[in-house]
Amino acid sequence: MRSRIWLRLLVVAIIVLAGFQVAFTPVRFSGLVPRWQPPQPRVRLGLDLQGGSYLVLEAQSTPTVQVTSAKVDDAMRVIQNRIDQLGVSEPTLQRSGENRIIVELPGIQDPERAIELIGKTALLEFVDTGTTQLPHGAQWSADGKTVTLPPPAQPIQLQKKIILTGADLADAQAAFDQTTSEPIVNFQFKGAGAKTFEDFTAQNIGKYLTIVLDNEVISSPVIRDRITGGRGQISGGFTDLTEARDLAVLLRGGALPVPVVPVERRSVGPTLGHDSLEATLRAGVIAGIMVLLFMLLLYGVPGLLADLALAIYGLLLLAALVALDATLTLPGIAGFILTVGMAIDANILIFERIKEELRSGKALRSAIQAGWTRAFSAILDSNVTTIIGALVLFALGTGPVKGFAVTLAIGVMISLFTAIWITRILVDSVSATGLTSRMRFGA
Repeated sequence: MRSRIWLRLLVVAIIVLAGFQVAFTPVRFSGLVPRWQPPQPRVRLGLDLQGGSYLVLEAQSTPTVQVTSAKVDDAMRVIQNRIDQLGVSEPTLQRSGENRIIVELPGIQDPERAIELIGKTALLEFVDTGTTQLPHGAQWSADGKTVTLPPPAQPIQLQKKIILTGADLADAQAAFDQTTSEPIVNFQFKGAGAKTFEDFTAQNIGKYLTIVLDNEVISSPVIRDRITGGRGQISGGFTDLTEARDLAVLLRGGALPVPVVPVERRSVGPTLGHDSLEATLRAGVIAGIMVLLFMLLLYGVPGLLADLALAIYGLLLLAALVALDATLTLPGIAGFILTVGMAIDANILIFERIKEELRSGKALRSAIQAGWTRAFSAILDSNVTTIIGALVLFALGTGPVKGFAVTLAIGVMISLFTAIWITRILVDSVSATGLTSRMRFGA
């Protein structure tokens, strides 16, 4: 019997160590004189905790394209692709009304740069301009019939003959030109686009292929030879590598089907998020201490064991959020605190059942067995209904509501595990030592 208990305690210890390894960075010692640096949680923080940019974009119709629900959905997909290229952790992207898109970008403090990256139409066109070389910054008219040159802003008649577009690109990457050391964007066409590019360059040697982004000329290089493999580069006009990278991000993400303009923009400072996090954690710590003291004073040693199981629960929940790459927000912390109450409530139900069994004259081991068995159905029913509610919130909610629902659902499932299994192991282990006088469950 005791060997079985030791084996179960070993399993609990392994689970705790694994959870700690996932949830926290390892303990480190730094400097010539070893100095201990405490482990840090690995969980991602949302916009409300770490700061970032909040944007509201509005899709607008043009003379050639009308805004529809499908166009807005397509625009959201393109914006999502661009955000993914930026590597933003857990952005929020949602519809607002018929033609507005709300974007939250945790960690990006410059709304203007965010707008440049995700709100630009980024319609790339490769245009045959024959023997005409256009300067950088020349602007094509919306109808594609005239070009306005840079100062003195002189318009000329020139029909836009589009050979390929950004939709034909397979990839685009920023780099430095090995000859001039200037920032460039290397691109590669896919499928039929590569063949079209090769055929066009073979037939137009000595002429110009002008590269146009959102009707503005980026460069107008001369075709010196047949270009095979569908590869080329965009050069000129980049002030630094960051600008070239931004263009590469736009090209990889694709062009927006309709133009979008920012109607609201604001930056959420990290100070506000830090203050909110500190205040919330302070409240959570105070509430946690009160719960721990309540259990200890009411149930004695069993209450202490429930407190230990509750600490394990908090560790496992944090590890689950990290493993699932979830983002912790203020509503998520609220969901965590709520599940703490539910976890301790399960232990209270079990202990009260055990007290009833003890009053009926049963021995301690029999009372523990009966108490857990009788309380299980009630605990399971209440937690399952909570999980169903969390799933509905996740399915119908957006943004912070989803964060609350995720934390709540995961927390409920882990609290079931710790209350039913881990607390039981701890109680059985102590009762097996023969210290029955200390296992009165407040009776």
